[in-house]
Amino acid sequence: MKRSKDDYVIRAVENAMCVLEAFQEDEILGVTELAKRLGLHKNKVFRLLATLEQKGYVEQCEDERYRLGSACLALARAFERHNTLAKEGQRALEGLCAKTSESAHLAVLDGFSVMHIGSVICDCLLSTGSRTGLRLSAHNTALGKALLAFLPSERLDGLDRKFIRRKALAAATPASITDRDKFFDHLRAVAGQGFALDIEECAVGLCCVAAPVHGADGAVIAALSISVPTARAGEEALRSRFAPEVVAAAAGLSRRLCGPA
Repeated sequence: MKRSKDDYVIRAVENAMCVLEAFQEDEILGVTELAKRLGLHKNKVFRLLATLEQKGYVEQCEDERYRLGSACLALARAFERHNTLAKEGQRALEGLCAKTSESAHLAVLDGFSVMHIGSVICDCLLSTGSRTGLRLSAHNTALGKALLAFLPSERLDGLDRKFIRRKALAAATPASITDRDKFFDHLRAVAGQGFALDIEECAVGLCCVAAPVHGADGAVIAALSISVPTARAGEEALRSRFAPEVVAAAAGLSRRLCGPA
């Protein structure tokens, strides 16, 4: 009988990764706060931080708390250099930002969250900041809905059992969809039209449109989006003006990732 990969997990390494992931939410954290968040003894967290500091993945601040170190940036740069999706995605983001004059984002699905792996920010005075490295709940974002809507039914069912049915769909704003049945109806509509909208569901004052990116086997592997302040555009503009550009950019990226026919 084949052993599960869980049988090979090294818990100390897993805990070290959890320490690093905690800095996605806060720039600076202390030993006590990290221990509380991770459910680990303070002495163990201190030893993990000392090891990570020695390798350059965290650094200690003047107040003895910690923040991410330069080794994390070096890994991120290496990912950008060697990952085809990141490299080609950057080209797509730059082109999409140039055509729409709005900030563009690239993300992949990570559990029931979207992980942003690239952003190009527009020059407008009113714009969103870079989201690279940011993780957001999938159901509140256009990117997440574009990713979920085009998943194979068995994988979507698995996410439903693991995340949606076990935990309520948390609202980020009053516009967020929190009813499971309505959410799945919404995903079917997204699949039918080929793009997803977020009208102030993730953040008040912000709307987005996203489209899926497909790999060589036709499976959805990422999503592209643009984010627009609602003061500059609403749902009608997203559908008529921006959605075609996003869909075209996502299709172009899909073709480049698949390579020559």
